[in-house]
Formats: sequence, structure tokens, C-alpha cells
Amino acid sequence: MIVRKICPSDLEQRAGRIIRRGNENEKVKIYRYVTKGTFDAYNWGLVENKQKFIGQVMTSKSPARSIEDVDATAFSYAEVKMIATGDPRIKEKMDLDIQVAKLKLLKSNHMAQRYETEDMIIKHFPQKMAEARLFIEAFSADLPILEAHPVKEDAFSMTILGKTYTERKEAGMALVKACKSMPDPKKPFDLGEYRGFPMQLHFDGAKFRVTMKQNLTYTAELSDDVVGNITRINNALERIPKNLEGQKLALKNLQRDLDPAKEEVNRPFPQEAELETKSARLSQLNIELDNDGGAGLPSQDGDDPPARDDSSTPAPQGDKPSIRQAIRDFSPPAPVATGAERGQRREEIL
Repeated sequence: MIVRKICPSDLEQRAGRIIRRGNENEKVKIYRYVTKGTFDAYNWGLVENKQKFIGQVMTSKSPARSIEDVDATAFSYAEVKMIATGDPRIKEKMDLDIQVAKLKLLKSNHMAQRYETEDMIIKHFPQKMAEARLFIEAFSADLPILEAHPVKEDAFSMTILGKTYTERKEAGMALVKACKSMPDPKKPFDLGEYRGFPMQLHFDGAKFRVTMKQNLTYTAELSDDVVGNITRINNALERIPKNLEGQKLALKNLQRDLDPAKEEVNRPFPQEAELETKSARLSQLNIELDNDGGAGLPSQDGDDPPARDDSSTPAPQGDKPSIRQAIRDFSPPAPVATGAERGQRREEIL
């Protein structure tokens, strides 16, 4: 069956009638026939461009903000004539159309990456580096406080509601009691002190949390485990050295990535010369095709054939009347008189 190509969905639908669930054939073959030296290449090119158009809209892989209406693409009269005469420039033009479109897409992606890198240099890197330095400064200030109040198996101390506890279990029970007696769950409640960090009790409507703050705030979520709550509070503070090293590493990585980004943003499009060359050749081909298309039209340099002189009366042929001559000899009737002249004219007639 030979069918006319219209758009990608038509081709996909026809293939879907063969490649589909329920087809009992293990292998199928699909043949597509084209004829050399005809419009087949152009028609398939239109289908390809439509599929690119659809893919660009549906996948958003291209950063372009505008898309050309491929349905408006059409051959000029010159290009139609060149196809009929087998002009090889038509094939070259088609190839260049595809190549230039691909190069423009690559350049668009390159420019989008460049703008993104510029934004990172101007905003992302400075902001993240400033945040890392602030965290480093805060962790560095909190670490000596933590180290000045070490915790050992036989040395534990936590103050809850003004009372100091040296046993973890007792401190955990006092913590649970404080949660039950919290005066206003909507407001933070001063709980006590642990390892040099003041503690506050919070309730978010579902769970209780303990925060410890000096230069930064450290949070531990509470549960029904009495001793486990004390362990969670201690672990929140024990992560300070690890967090400090993590911020130092993050700052180092940002500084390492900043220099390559500055070099990348100044790198030109590597295929710029190829794009310019092929675009120039494509423009030249379009001009040549347009010029060749006007070969059959009247020239504009004074060599036009002389215009017909309709002023002369054609010689009558036999007894056949000349309609043109009758129209020329026709005289319109005199205009109707108005007012008194009309009455005088009427008397004359009567």
C-alpha cells in the first residue's frame, strides 16, 4: 500500500497498526518508497522538521524561546523549476538547511550554558562561598565551647528546670516531665543547659524538639525513649566537628570550580566558523535560486515586447459587426433638465 506522507503522527499510526500488542508475527518489515529526483526528499524533510518541532515542544530539550512554523515552509517557483530540471543546487540547499539548523541549535545550547555559567559566577559561587565562610566561623566558635564540656561514661551533667542531673536516666525522666508540664505549647520554653549550650523546648503540634544554641542552633527530636532522648541531644552537638570539616571542604570545592567556570564563560562557540561559512553559502544559494526563477518573466531593462495599440480600429471581418467599434461610437443621452427648464422642455414637447 502506498500512502501520502502528511505528518509524523500519521507515519507513527500506520506503523502502530503493525508494531502493536497482539500481533502474532515475531518479525515484521516496513518498507518506505521514495523516488529520486522528485518531491519525496522535500516531503520527508518537512516531516523531519515537524518531528523536531514536536520534540522540542514536548521535551523542552532546546533552550530556544521561539519556534518556526514548519507548516509555512514551501518551495519557491525557482526551486520547483530546479527540481524539475534536476539542479544539484537543490540537494545542496536541503543539506545546508539541515546542517545550519543543527549548528544553530548547538550554538543556542552553547549560549544557554554560557549564560548559566555567568549566573553562577555572579550569584551562585559568591553566595555559596559567603555561606560556607559564615558556617565555618560559627562552627569554629561553637567547637571550643563543646570541647570545654566533655562527656564521659562516668561524667555526665545536664541541667533541667534549674536542677542538675548526673544520671542519664534521671535526666531523661525529667525531660519527659518537662514536656508534659509545658505551659504554652505554642511558645518556646527555656528548658535548661547541656555542655555549655542553653536548651529550649519546642512543640510543633506533633512532636517535641530540643534546640541548643550558641552561634548556631542544633536540634534534637524527642521520642518516648527516656535514655534515647539524652543520646539524641548529645549526638546533635557531637556533629559540630564533622559539620565544620564539611563546610571547609565545600568552600574548597567552590574555590576550585570557580576558575574553570571563568575560563568556560569566555570560550567561544567552537563551530562558529563552520556556521558562518555554511550560512553564507546557504544565503548565496537562495539568491541564485531566486534569480534563476525569474528567467521566464518579462525583463525590466527595456527589452519588453511592445504593448498592443488598442486605439486603432480593427478592420471588419466580412459582415460581422465590431462590438468594440459600437462601444466607441456610443454617445450617452443628454441629462434631464431640472426646475423651470424641465417645465419649459415639457411644454415644447406637448
